[in-house]
Parts: sequence; structure tokens; C-alpha cells
Amino acid sequence: MTVHIPHLADLAARVGQEIAVSDWLTIDQDRIDRFAEATGDHQWIHVDPARAAQGPFGATVAHGFLTLSLLSWFFEHGFVIDDVRMGINYGLNKVRFPAPVPVGSRLRARFTLLAYEPVDGGAQLEVEATIEREGSAKPVCVAQSLTRRFV
Repeated sequence: MTVHIPHLADLAARVGQEIAVSDWLTIDQDRIDRFAEATGDHQWIHVDPARAAQGPFGATVAHGFLTLSLLSWFFEHGFVIDDVRMGINYGLNKVRFPAPVPVGSRLRARFTLLAYEPVDGGAQLEVEATIEREGSAKPVCVAQSLTRRFV
């Protein structure tokens, strides 16, 4: 369920806190194949179910960068800041992929606000997104995302 935060400025007092948890998203083979096509990364562990069944993960797995690219989806389905008219991706500080994402996995992201810095017309947010796989104690991706939000 998407969390609604009334005002961007409300986040200044929430640094260090979890601010939202996204909805779940299922990673199917079609999504993995489309990502492979878009990026040119056709490694067999991603796109060859028969060969991958004999591999180290027992099935195809999502590309790490596919998981990372879904940050936009997780943000959109995690929280909305009601008075923000525009947001832009400013970059990433640190990204890790501690565990694989087997095909059929359900993922969601937990968002912790690490920093809030006023910028002209809005604020820069540093948010740690911890992407979880249902049924696994280990996250599949941890990324420190920088976005600029404008009111």
C-alpha cells in the first residue's frame, strides 16, 4: 500500500527512519527476457531455463541490473509525496546484490531515509532501498539512491 506523505518538508524530521514499504512485484521470465533484449545481456543464467536448471541456482535468475532498474517501480509503489510536482534521479552512492533473484520471485522494497538536504525549489533525498525476496532472510539488492524532489 502506497504511503502518502503530505509535504516534502515533513521528511526533514524523518532522517534515519523507515518511511515506506512498497507493494510486491513478481519477477517472471518474460520480464527477464525483455531486460536481456533491451540490454544485450543474454547470459544463459538469465535466459536459458533448461541450462539454468542445471546451473548453480537451479533456475534462471534476474540480472542484478534488472533488480536495480526496478527502483523506480518500487519508489512509485512505496510512497508518494503529495506536494511534489517533479522528481529526478540524481544517482546512486552504493549498490550491492547480496542474493540472487530466481525467476518467479516476489520482491518488495523497504525505504529508509538517510539524508534530507534542501535544494533550490525542493530537496535532495538519500534513501536506502533494501529489496527483499519473499521467503528469504537475505536482501537481493541494497542501494543508496539519490533523488531530487521539487515542489
